[in-house]
Parts: sequence; C-alpha cells; structure tokens
Amino acid sequence: MNNKGIAVLLGVMCFLLTVGICIQINTVGKSYTAVGRTKTENDLRDSVLRFKEKYDNIYERLSKKEIELETLREKATRNDEISEATKENVSKYSSLLGFTELVGKGLVITIKDADNVYAKLNPNMAVVHDGDLLEVVNALKNAGAEAISINNQRITNSSSITCIGNVIKINGEKVSVPYVINAIGLPEKLYGSITMPGGYIKQLEDDGIQVSIDKIDKETIVVPKYDGIYKFEYAENIE
Repeated sequence: MNNKGIAVLLGVMCFLLTVGICIQINTVGKSYTAVGRTKTENDLRDSVLRFKEKYDNIYERLSKKEIELETLREKATRNDEISEATKENVSKYSSLLGFTELVGKGLVITIKDADNVYAKLNPNMAVVHDGDLLEVVNALKNAGAEAISINNQRITNSSSITCIGNVIKINGEKVSVPYVINAIGLPEKLYGSITMPGGYIKQLEDDGIQVSIDKIDKETIVVPKYDGIYKFEYAENIE
C-alpha cells in the first residue's frame, strides 16, 4: 500500500475514533446527568419524609395534649359544679341548723305577764312560763315558720327553754319579760294558724297574759344566728 492509501486509512480511522469518543462522552454525560438528577430527587424525597415524620410526631403530641387539656377542663367544670353545690348545701344546712343570721317577713309576737288585776286573782296563771313560750314556738313551727328567736336567742332543734324559779333560760341564757318572738315565714299563714279559736294564744289571752302580734310584710325581721355548740352524746356517724 502506498503512502497515500495509508494516509487515507489513518484519516478514516481517526475520524471514526473521534466520532466514537464523542458518542461515548455524550453518553457518559447523559448518564452522569441522570444519576445527579436521581440523587437530587432522592435527597429531596428523604427530606420530605423526615419533615413529614417530624410533623406527624408533633401532631400526635399536640393531639394528646389537647385531649389532656379537655379532660382537665371537664374535671375543673365538675369540680366547680361540685364546689357550687357544696356551697349551696353548706349555706342551706347552716341556715337550718341556725348558724347563720336570717332576715325575712313574718310575725313579731310580744308576750308579757298579766296586769295587776289578773295577778291578784291568780298569780300563777298571770305569769308567762317556759311552757307557754314552748307552746307558742311549736305552734309557729307547725304553721311553717322557717326561723324563730326569742329575745335574740335563736331557737334550734337543740334549744332548751327552761324555768328555774321565776327565771326563764333559753339556750342557757336568762331572758325576761317582755318576750319578743321573731318568726320568719308567710305572715298570713303564721297569723291565721296561731290566732285560730281554741289556739294557745287564745288561751293565754283568756288567762290575762298580754299578747300583741304584728304582721310584717317586708323583709325586715331579723333572726340572729345560734351561738351555741351542737353536741351529740348518744348519736354517732355511720362511716
């Protein structure tokens, strides 16, 4: 082969080699581009997954805290309701037991010994006794009186009305004429009950005892609280 032929052959081979290298470079470049893109996408996907996992964890903790908060709110509401109910019960039972001062409408009854004319005829009947006051108190209770006091001594279930000689004691305290009875309740009902014919007030008046009754339609009658101490000697709580 002459030199010219060899030159042509080398030229063709160089051209083909150049074309092959170019094709290889292009293929490798595309491959690296695809690999790079895939790696970037995978990194982004991993980041999204990590953030989603963190979000899910935070959301789960938040949901639990909201449930706990709602539970605390319900407990607080129940406690408030219980506290309010307890306060109402304490107030109600304190009033029933006489430990609170009360005001309302009702009757004011003043009872005094008989005047001198009756005293000369029957001295014993002309004096107000402890039993007389007890009968009037029971009549008022039966008529629906909600609170009663005699000369500022609150009448409770444990109150005692006793007589030692010519001295009357209520709750252990001496009281004397005139005996002023404050009774809180419906004035018309109380008045009608204790002034009915044959009632004890009528008997007292027949014996010469001086009795005056004032109906008070405004809430101005004051019954003081009981200052004594409740003491149970024979009764015990059942636990």
